[in-house]
Amino acid sequence: MVLGLLTLCAAQAQSAQEPSKLLALAAGVPFTAPSSAPAQNLPQSNAQSASNPDALPETITRQRQALALQRSAIEQAEATQQAVCWQKFAVNACLTEARRARRQALEPLRQQELALNAQERLWRTEQRERRLQGKQSDTRETP
Repeated sequence: MVLGLLTLCAAQAQSAQEPSKLLALAAGVPFTAPSSAPAQNLPQSNAQSASNPDALPETITRQRQALALQRSAIEQAEATQQAVCWQKFAVNACLTEARRARRQALEPLRQQELALNAQERLWRTEQRERRLQGKQSDTRETP
């Protein structure tokens, strides 16, 4: 699936002669501007942790795997774009544009990772507090 996406993106970017378009299309971000909206694929921490607190780490793991796949696609698209750049006369300008597009495409992923990290820290804190409350109730019951 990722290979098909990259092939489609490569064909579109080569036809448009725009180095950053390849990375933007591979990342799934809008080409015109980086996404400043909060992560859309993140679970609702309050609702989900209240209903099933044990499922949250699995959800976070799945989302991290999805982010890793997206990051891999972006990295592969950049490598493809760099190979195209080396065929041009203005190599440095093309490479600079490819790096800029890569950073722009990776920024939303970074924001999603930061949100996942915060969510995981919150979950661990809740788990630790539950364990401590359980220990306190055990020590109160046994004189």
